[in-house]
Amino acid sequence: MKICSIGNSFSQDAHKWLYKLAKDNGYKLETVNLYIGGCDLKTHFINAENNNPYYSFEPNGNKGTKFVSINEVLTAEKWDVITLQQVSQHSGMPETFRPYLTSLANTVKKLQPEAKLYFHQTWAYETDSDHYGFANYNNSQEEMYNCILKASEQASELIGAELIPTGTVIQRMRENLPEFDYKNGGLSLCRDGFHLSLDYGRYAAAATWLRVLTGIKIGTTDFEDFNSEYLNKINGIVNSL
Repeated sequence: MKICSIGNSFSQDAHKWLYKLAKDNGYKLETVNLYIGGCDLKTHFINAENNNPYYSFEPNGNKGTKFVSINEVLTAEKWDVITLQQVSQHSGMPETFRPYLTSLANTVKKLQPEAKLYFHQTWAYETDSDHYGFANYNNSQEEMYNCILKASEQASELIGAELIPTGTVIQRMRENLPEFDYKNGGLSLCRDGFHLSLDYGRYAAAATWLRVLTGIKIGTTDFEDFNSEYLNKINGIVNSL
């Protein structure tokens, strides 16, 4: 399976462990993240319309190797899966999706008619995040998550895509696993209040993607520096999707 994401640092978080986790579970895939930091749907749309080569080409969770355009990547080879997403601070604001998401999705479908389209649901910020965009949700993690949940479901329906519910998995971990109950002394799943933590946050995102894209149960892992008990609990939440 070949996966291409038109995204930013939030898809970068999701891709970091995806290739390795798939390999550990006996599943072969290749991933590419088209990265521009903080890129929103409007900018992706403009870049696609103008064939702008502004994206860092990040293969299999690694650093970028070159700069490319969306059109260049989507016409160079066949992709099985293509994912789209909104920038995090606007991810719960459906009015920011139109008309850019539909136009971008139409471009993708035109260039890759056989690829399966997915919409990546991002996550709510940490409770004490100082990200300026948190104000869009009254600095409330719960409000931000609920807005993202509704907006991402609408987005998926709008473009006929399946949903990758990373935000839902992250929120379930916060609410159901004491290890990640940050408000009561648990580990934060964010490293800076909004990006995912380099270990369990990014692992959970990768597991969610692998589960949704392949349908397999997430099990075998080879993450020596991670707490295996924590990973098993994360897998349990992901496998319940």
